[in-house]
Amino acid sequence: MRVKRGVTTHKKHKKIRQATKGMSRANRASVRRGKQALTRSLVNATRDRKNRKRTFRALWNTRINAAARLNGTTYSKLIAGLTKKNITINRKILSELAVNEPKVFSEIAKNTNK
Repeated sequence: MRVKRGVTTHKKHKKIRQATKGMSRANRASVRRGKQALTRSLVNATRDRKNRKRTFRALWNTRINAAARLNGTTYSKLIAGLTKKNITINRKILSELAVNEPKVFSEIAKNTNK
């Protein structure tokens, strides 16, 4: 008996068209182009999630360094002091303290210099 595959194909095509909503006309209308565009967009999304983490870490390091220099030390000396004193505080929180709570950050900086 012959098996018609229209239902499956239409379902796949509908799925691609749903995912390419908001793209340019060629990528939206053509299933073949849409599939390519979708693959590329997912690759870019994965890459850019990694890049966003990298960018934020660099920002945190810059903020910590700026605050550390206001307190008479450098980023590397501050991090080394934290490690030596076994103070486990991540860079994200440390940068938040540097920006929003400078008094607390200066206390941390003083404790690491001793």
